[in-house]
Amino acid sequence: MFKFVVKGTAFSSIDSKNVKVLENSLFGITETGKIGAIISPEEKNYEAIIQEYSEKNKLQELPQGQYILPGFIDLHVHAPQWAQAGTALDLPLYEWLNTYTFPLEAKFSDEHFAENVYSDLVSQLIKNGTTTALYFATVHRQSSLRLAEICSEKGQRGLVGKVVMDDQEQNPDYYRDATTDEALAETELFIQEVLKLNKETPQGVYPVVTPRFIPSCTDDSLKGLGALAAKYDVHIQSHCSESDWAHEFVQERFGKNDAFALNDFGLLTEKAIMAHCGFLSDEDMELFAEKGTAVAHCPISNAYFGNAVTPIAKLLNEYQVETGLGSDISGGFSPSLFDNIRQAVISSRMLADGVDKDCCSEKRGISGSSITLNEAFYLATAGGGESLSLPIGKLAVDYAWDVQIVDSKKLPIFSESEPLMEIFQKILYLLRPEDITEVWVQGRKVHDNNTKEQEVQV
Repeated sequence: MFKFVVKGTAFSSIDSKNVKVLENSLFGITETGKIGAIISPEEKNYEAIIQEYSEKNKLQELPQGQYILPGFIDLHVHAPQWAQAGTALDLPLYEWLNTYTFPLEAKFSDEHFAENVYSDLVSQLIKNGTTTALYFATVHRQSSLRLAEICSEKGQRGLVGKVVMDDQEQNPDYYRDATTDEALAETELFIQEVLKLNKETPQGVYPVVTPRFIPSCTDDSLKGLGALAAKYDVHIQSHCSESDWAHEFVQERFGKNDAFALNDFGLLTEKAIMAHCGFLSDEDMELFAEKGTAVAHCPISNAYFGNAVTPIAKLLNEYQVETGLGSDISGGFSPSLFDNIRQAVISSRMLADGVDKDCCSEKRGISGSSITLNEAFYLATAGGGESLSLPIGKLAVDYAWDVQIVDSKKLPIFSESEPLMEIFQKILYLLRPEDITEVWVQGRKVHDNNTKEQEVQV
């Protein structure tokens, strides 16, 4: 009936505000790597399944203190920027891009260099519990394809975009697409290559149409990319209303905000994910909700470069905009979505309370802006899955067995009767990458810190 069964206690979002505890449950995993059934201890066949799969050596029973979380879904990663993570984050965005980022990304014409950086990045993200990642690569088709291949080989679900930067006035001569026609032709070939690769990748690897952002692209390339996304029915990603500079640039060029400009080019769809979105107006949010376009919230990066705190509570609760979490390597220094979960809560509290001590408390912040830890966890898991329109991010029947198994033994837990939801909170706030013992994607183990435990034969 099942390929194997896992017994353990798990946490999974029910919706944006509520987390369900699946205590001592059995997870039956199918041959295709999906959750075929979740059996609670109260069900009649619970003990029989334990006995059957134990005799077959197909039962993995988690030891005391280990718990199951859905794998994290990182909606915004600049893969080449892993090589500069933690560098020059004190600079303004425009200066940071031109002084550090564009010179680095230009090096990815060297496929050997790309191989080294991308291979290390994918491995590190997996170790940090990220089972699915949405990647910006560079303008170079071959090295971008290599990133997709590395995701396929290492077992991570990857969504990869060859970046388009074709505006000769706005991009440096040493790093841009030579012409608009070449940018579109290379993008189409890249889409075709990754779609072919996807047929050989059980967990899935997907091409993504990727205009870097409006300031880097001509009208013709934006229009052409919208047409390619429609032709192949693929995902779209870009930056939207990030920073005073980028937001004002688009307003001066088009006389409208990013959201409406992108929509004019066919780039807001149900498969579109826009990063940052700190300056969205109410009308922008309504448009996102209407189009089914998702927001990739990057709280650490926004603290450095965003010039604003994205109003996540408003997006989720007032406008029901699909929203997930992104690390924004390397605008965000950390590859861990645990760190971004924490910062999402912190940033929302600062937006709610305000930061100017000389302003009265009634006017200092924006009331109702804070989010809970449950909501931040939702962003990193189920919210990300919904944003990508994929059956991932939840522990539920017919969802992929994308999980991280974490060990709580280093956490300050001193009572066996401590409530499980309090343990859950400690996991999210205090866990470190070395406490992630196993990571699974589509029913395949892709990371294992266990050296002494007997492995289940799967």
